[in-house]
Amino acid sequence: MFAIVELGGKQFKITEGKKLYIDRLNAELESILEVDKVYLIANDEGVKVGKPIVEGAKVTIKVLEHLKGPKVTVFKKKRRKGYRVKKGFRPYLTKVEVLNIKA
Repeated sequence: MFAIVELGGKQFKITEGKKLYIDRLNAELESILEVDKVYLIANDEGVKVGKPIVEGAKVTIKVLEHLKGPKVTVFKKKRRKGYRVKKGFRPYLTKVEVLNIKA
């Protein structure tokens, strides 16, 4: 069984027990959240596609930790002009675990 949900403005394909990193959520550690923006659910019975979301479907996730992601380097250059700019950042992420998918 898997589902496609929207978390933090992005869509993810998830299964039960899967751990994933998403953009920082404003939630406490070890808190349990319910997501109702479920766009697709596929299980043994078949595939349910929402218009735009599947009615009555919920996904339960648990917040495991807040952390900073790997360093991302942004390098800009214009050839033969002597223009070079090097910048970077580390995104703030939240690690979550999918507990349950309800159709």
